[in-house]
Amino acid sequence: MVKLASRMDTLPPYLFAALDERRRAVEARGVEVISLGIGDPDLPASPVVVETVQREAARAANHRYPRYDGLPAFRNAVAAYYARRFGVSLDPDREVLTVIGSKEGLAHLIWAYVEPGDIVLSPDPSYPVYHAHTGLAGGEVYALPLVAERGFLPDLAAIPEDVLTRAKLLFINYPNNPTAGVADRTFLAEAVELCRRHDILLVSDAAYVEMTLAGEPAPSVLEIPGAKDVAIEFYSLSKPFNMTGFRLGAAVGNAAAVAALGRMKNNSDSGQWNAIQYAGAAALERAPEAFFARMNEIYRKRRDKLCLGLRELGWDVPLPTATFYVWAEVPGGDDKAFASQLLEAGVVVVPGSGYGRHGQGYVRLCLTVSEEDIARVLERLGNLSPSPFTIPTARKPLL
Repeated sequence: MVKLASRMDTLPPYLFAALDERRRAVEARGVEVISLGIGDPDLPASPVVVETVQREAARAANHRYPRYDGLPAFRNAVAAYYARRFGVSLDPDREVLTVIGSKEGLAHLIWAYVEPGDIVLSPDPSYPVYHAHTGLAGGEVYALPLVAERGFLPDLAAIPEDVLTRAKLLFINYPNNPTAGVADRTFLAEAVELCRRHDILLVSDAAYVEMTLAGEPAPSVLEIPGAKDVAIEFYSLSKPFNMTGFRLGAAVGNAAAVAALGRMKNNSDSGQWNAIQYAGAAALERAPEAFFARMNEIYRKRRDKLCLGLRELGWDVPLPTATFYVWAEVPGGDDKAFASQLLEAGVVVVPGSGYGRHGQGYVRLCLTVSEEDIARVLERLGNLSPSPFTIPTARKPLL
């Protein structure tokens, strides 16, 4: 057997792949599973998206390779939307790049900048891609704890100077996955200023920026004066537009960072299919605010049903104000054992330790199932004996 590259030793099993494997094992025993695990919207994309893809798929011109930097119609639509939604001016030729979903773009950006010995400042807990690709590139992750006492905002002032001098990238992700934390413009300005002083590229993962369940819409980091000098932002159509399977997003902001990412992508992929980019342009142009409002109201109702129902069962979970995630501390503190006990009842939640050391003792629940399924979840959990919400479990973790 050919020996794997040593870099593979730094790569843990992908959290959601391992979770899916556990789910299949439980289903094989005849247990019907309701998943509150992966953040994959259960509702369809807008009719304008579907109709556009169908129409553009029939055009022979779209059966050929797309442009490496992305379809001009999509990049122009992104720039126009940023001007309308955030008040941010973007040059669609230099400051907007099509990506095949944020995950691909984030991973390739790390490879464009990080060398062995470099430090990447990353939140903990966080989306696993930040850590995984930093390790593959030979970089070192410096974890920025996200704790409830700080509203799940990292303490940027606590980063040591010697770490800042070696840091290449600072990742932020607000509204946040997995904690559902939100950031205001004051924090974003602090991050911009830190990166300006220390010559660090600020990487804003804005996958959930349209998903606010209370208060004002979330800001873009590019709204902060001077942000384009130090920041690149990833805008995703996956979650807010119910387009996870389409794999479409945009990297926007600092022209040098956009160009570096484009150069890396030119040597790694051949771009996203034009029919999907035309659909993304249509989604951005055709009253997306009304679509977001409808979706956020659905998630708000699901949040209330799930969280208030869990409180009645004895689990004091918070009411998130953004994203479609509930980040909840588990009774007893063992997130893996707790998730395993719920899985035996046919309910999937994600152990927080899969997102990093500071996720230990938490689980993430997704609001991507119907209210009817939420009612079934509550019924199943209410029938568990002993109750996982009042008695710490010592069972061997299955996850």
